[in-house]
Amino acid sequence: MAGLVTNETNKSVSKYIDSIENHSKREDCKVLLSLMEKATGTKAKIWGDNYILGFGKYKYKRKGSKEEFEWFNVGFAARKSKITVYLTFDITPYEELIRKLGKCKWGKGCLYINKLADIDIKILKQLVDKSKDARWH
Repeated sequence: MAGLVTNETNKSVSKYIDSIENHSKREDCKVLLSLMEKATGTKAKIWGDNYILGFGKYKYKRKGSKEEFEWFNVGFAARKSKITVYLTFDITPYEELIRKLGKCKWGKGCLYINKLADIDIKILKQLVDKSKDARWH
């Protein structure tokens, strides 16, 4: 089995954040950067060519595989229309909490946010805190 395409890099986080053209999205990313660094106690690293900012890392094995992979504990990425927040736990049992979060879309382990003004940052921090220690098995 081939390894993961998305791996930790040594690309500059500050250069990436400064390169985000949309001013409000750039400012939102600065807030998320600070929130996640404080919550995890780790500095952001850029993962892959799609510029995911990941915080912390852990190793895991896929079901039925002997190969070990590394992934980040929590992260985010500025995309054209939304900011994607990556959480390392299945958030579907937390639907009530996610509804309190505010205006966003979500999947099994991701939140899709237009702008931070649309959500309750305290609820987001609760989810980030939960994710920083979670592991997929």
